[in-house]
Amino acid sequence: MILLDTNVIIYALDDSSPYCKWAKEVIAGAVLGEGAGINVVSLAEICVGAADPSTVSDEIRSWGVAILDLPAATAEPCAKAYLRYRKRRASQSNKPLSATPLPEFFIGAHAHIMGWEIATADRDRFAKYFPSVSLKTPQ
Repeated sequence: MILLDTNVIIYALDDSSPYCKWAKEVIAGAVLGEGAGINVVSLAEICVGAADPSTVSDEIRSWGVAILDLPAATAEPCAKAYLRYRKRRASQSNKPLSATPLPEFFIGAHAHIMGWEIATADRDRFAKYFPSVSLKTPQ
């Protein structure tokens, strides 16, 4: 299974994106190969930007992409990674940071506990906070 970061779906939906072709190829390759999925965190992010959120799930499933629940076991690695992020950011800025983890940390923790690869155009954050997770990124 390849867990698709939210940006992969967004790029695949946007023909003007420089990553559109890459995103479509990644999705098609994963669907035909080991399987492709997004978790509910990504689904929520995609729905926020959709003209009609009620159709998003069906459209994504029509591509052959599974929509996955987030296992409870993701909570601990998500929290640990986000705490490291907050500590690093706090040392760089005086601005307060949210106590709620960013979506990338839920996605990274999900891939981490399942042993899955992540397809993403946001290599840096995943590589820094989930170094054991393999990444598929645009060249």
